[in-house]
Amino acid sequence: MSTQKFLIVGQGDIGLPVTNKLAQDHSTVTGLARGDRQDYVLDDKAAFMQADALTLNAEQMQDFTHIAIIVTPDEYSASGYQNSYLAINQHFAQLADQLINLERIVFISSTGVYGQDSGEWIDETTVPLTPEREASKVILQAEQALQQGFGDKAIVIRPSGIYGRDRLMRVKKAKEPQKEPIAAAHWSNRIMDRDLVNIIANVLTCDTPKSVYLATDYRPVTTFELTTWLSKQLDETPPDLDHEKTAVTGKRLHSNIPLAWLDYPDWQIGYRDILRHQA
Repeated sequence: MSTQKFLIVGQGDIGLPVTNKLAQDHSTVTGLARGDRQDYVLDDKAAFMQADALTLNAEQMQDFTHIAIIVTPDEYSASGYQNSYLAINQHFAQLADQLINLERIVFISSTGVYGQDSGEWIDETTVPLTPEREASKVILQAEQALQQGFGDKAIVIRPSGIYGRDRLMRVKKAKEPQKEPIAAAHWSNRIMDRDLVNIIANVLTCDTPKSVYLATDYRPVTTFELTTWLSKQLDETPPDLDHEKTAVTGKRLHSNIPLAWLDYPDWQIGYRDILRHQA
């Protein structure tokens, strides 16, 4: 079997640790980003390519057997996603026939491609995909561009809300002394950033990946329950219920991630870890 060679497109908060994890696991990995190598805390064992993904040609990509596209838009708008996710995937798809060594190409998408908003359960088989937000429609187009170009070689990972030791939005909300009342039944889903890194590395290296992964933990939770629990842990005043908002909203995601890939299989385990590191 030929040596596996990994290209990680994007060296941000998720892409960089994926590159470093693969390097530490003795894989042959190259991180690609627009900045200089010294701009990134890259493992010594990882190679680096400074380039804009939109300028890559088939010759530059020829040696890679596995590619992961882990990018963020320069701005979080429909046009921002068109210029990043969609443009990169369309560009790579045009090169598909020339990438003769490529075995797998993984795209980090979003669970925003599911437009359901009445508390429905969603799993990997849920169709049709009917995103509501314009940006989510573009992300779905980006998925489809890659799938059309690469067929079965294209794998899509759809993360839910990413949180972590440095992603503290919910903790900050729980610390607010004057909290806005919260609807009783708005469902939310999350994945610890460290687990997302593990998931991507596993999807890149496992023998028989699924075509779609819902990168989310095993326990959806209402925003009210989460904020109440966090407030209690932090010794803060819990939120009041918003009695005017009685509709069930949000969605509940059924994870299809193997439990062995998750260090934080539910939000309580994740937030306990975060609060320990806050102390």
